[in-house]
Amino acid sequence: MTSERGTSEKVLDPRHPNQVLYPGGEPFPALAACVHYAGSEKLLRKSIRLQLESAVGGQPLFDISADCEDGAPTGCEHQHAQMVTGLIAGPDNPFGRIGCRIHGLHHPAWRDDLETIVAGAGERLAYLVLPKAECADDVRDQIRALEAARARHGIDREIPVHVLIETPGALHEAWQIAALPQVECLDFGIMDYVSAHHGAIPAAAMQSPGQFDHPLVVRAKCEVAAAALGNGVVPSHNVTLEFRDTERVAEDARRARREFGFLRMWSIHPAQIEPVVVAMRPDFAEAEEAAAILVAGQDADWGPISHAGQLHDRASYRYWWELLQRAHTTGTALPETVRRRFFADFF
Repeated sequence: MTSERGTSEKVLDPRHPNQVLYPGGEPFPALAACVHYAGSEKLLRKSIRLQLESAVGGQPLFDISADCEDGAPTGCEHQHAQMVTGLIAGPDNPFGRIGCRIHGLHHPAWRDDLETIVAGAGERLAYLVLPKAECADDVRDQIRALEAARARHGIDREIPVHVLIETPGALHEAWQIAALPQVECLDFGIMDYVSAHHGAIPAAAMQSPGQFDHPLVVRAKCEVAAAALGNGVVPSHNVTLEFRDTERVAEDARRARREFGFLRMWSIHPAQIEPVVVAMRPDFAEAEEAAAILVAGQDADWGPISHAGQLHDRASYRYWWELLQRAHTTGTALPETVRRRFFADFF
C-alpha cells in the first residue's frame, strides 16, 4: 500500500487517531526530527543516498532541504534551481521528503526559484522554506506567489511552507506567521538573528553554551517554540556549528528538546544527523506506554479507559499519539501490530 509520505495518496481509517482525536482541527504535523541542509549537487546526491540507506521500515529518518539561497553560485541561480528541481522530481527521491529553501523576498532570484521548482517539481516537493522575512506580510506575499504558481501549473496538492525566523521583525510577529495558512514549521535561524543585532549579541551566543544562556537568544528560542506549538506547527531548532563534535551536537539537540520544546533540528553535515535523531527520540519506555494506551483506546472506540490505574480519554490520547508519532519518525522499534494499526496506511 502506498504511503502518504511518498505520494499524495492517503487511505482514511475512521478509527485512526488522526480521524478521531482532532474534531474540527488538523492533526499536528508528523515531521522527521532532523532536517539536513545541502547545497551542491554532489552533497545533495550524497544526502539522498544516506536518506535511503538509513531508512527504518520504509521510513526516512531525516528530511533533506535543498538549498537555493546559500547553495547557488552568484549568477547561476536559475541553473541551480533547475538542478534542484530535477533531483526532487526524479527517480532518486523515493520518499518524497526533499524540500527546498528559496532565496529571500528581497533577492531578485526568489520568484524564479519558486516558479522553476513549482513548475517542475510541485507534485513532489515536500515543503518550501522561506527565509529572511521581516514581518508576517512578507510571508503572506510569498505564500500568495506560491499559490499563484500552483494554479498556473495545475498543482492540486497543497505545498507546506516552513518559515525561517531569523530577524527581529519576524520574531516580533512569529505568532502571526505561525497562524498563516500552509505554514507547517517555524525554523529558528540563530546566525542571522545574532548578526541582525549589530554586535550587541556576542559571537559566542551562536555556539554552546552561549546559545542557551544569552537572554536575547533564549528569549528568541522560547518565542519561536511557543508561537509554533501554540498554532499547531513544528518548531525547528538551529544548527550546531561544531559539526565534527557529535557529542556537542547531541547535547544541543537534547537541550533544545527538553528545555525549549523544539521537536526538530537542522543538520549541516552528515555526521550531525544521527546524534540529532537519537537525542530527539522519545524514551523507549514512553513509546511502549503510548502504544499500549492507544491500542486500548482504539479497541474501546476512543472512549475512556483505565490503564495502569490511571484514567485516559481523548485529551490524553492526543498526547500519547503525538509521542508515538515522534517515536516512529525517529526510528524507534515498534511492534508490528502497532505499526499496522497506526502507520501502515498513513506514513
